[in-house]
Amino acid sequence: MNIDENTLPHVIYVEITENNSDQRLDNFLITHLKGVPKSHIYRIVRKGEVRVNKGRIDIKYRLVAGDIVRIPPVRVAERTEESFVTQSLKDALLQAILFEDDAFLILNKPAGFPVHGGSGVTSGIIEGLRVIRPEAHFLELVHRLDRDTSGCLIIAKKRSALRKLHELFRDDLVQKTYQALLSGQWARKKQLVTAPLLKNISKGGERMVVISQSGKAAETHFRRLKLFRNATLVEASPKTGRTHQIRVHAASLGHPIVGDERYGLDEVNKVFKNKGYKRMFLHAETLKFQHPVTGVQMSISAPLPPHLENLLKHEEQV
Repeated sequence: MNIDENTLPHVIYVEITENNSDQRLDNFLITHLKGVPKSHIYRIVRKGEVRVNKGRIDIKYRLVAGDIVRIPPVRVAERTEESFVTQSLKDALLQAILFEDDAFLILNKPAGFPVHGGSGVTSGIIEGLRVIRPEAHFLELVHRLDRDTSGCLIIAKKRSALRKLHELFRDDLVQKTYQALLSGQWARKKQLVTAPLLKNISKGGERMVVISQSGKAAETHFRRLKLFRNATLVEASPKTGRTHQIRVHAASLGHPIVGDERYGLDEVNKVFKNKGYKRMFLHAETLKFQHPVTGVQMSISAPLPPHLENLLKHEEQV
């Protein structure tokens, strides 16, 4: 159940079903207490006002079917989720579904939208999807794509499917293929980049990822598709799924992705922006994995957005 009243005037008790089994307590409360700041949710758990089976509980506790969660009186925001999901996002999502069954759906994520709200962003893909699918009892992100990245994004419709899909990603059993336009002419036809990656914070507070021997192992295979006068279209296949992996590995080749404002070159990006490239040219083209329920081998592809296709037509091939 979702709690939509502006004020929850009394204690309520929620029995956990199979849909919420194995979900962390904090994520459960964030979903059910729409509009309540995360800091307040953590505070009421820490103070023992939230209880599971009558006992105090850690915020990281994973719920089990049959658990009884005590939720104290709280005040929630007056604005509902419906009010801050833009019409442009709703329209984009309605046209974005590539595949759907009872277990999950796959979207061709439009560029320019984050996968979820937060950090000053009121709403994202998952919030928008919940608005256009009010009858859905469970919708959760299986993985993430950067805000400016388009392409295949999986959304679980069942807790059991989410667990199994998470296992596939964790064990690197999901084959991911991206298309990226690199700045400059990349002379090689293919290359495997294995530089380890470390999450870092820049001086300006912007999240950055750097190549470091103390970082986590990362592996990306690049294959040249088309060579242009001032750019190179490549297929990038990440074996691992580190944050900003393709972007950092591409930059390490000396050919950052066109439009990448974090790891690219300002003067180069400016030239391409004047040619019509208004976003980073990175597209999650294909996902291949074993269906978490049926075991059937899946292969889902998202077509390159038309405006990127049109831009490529105007690039001078070599």
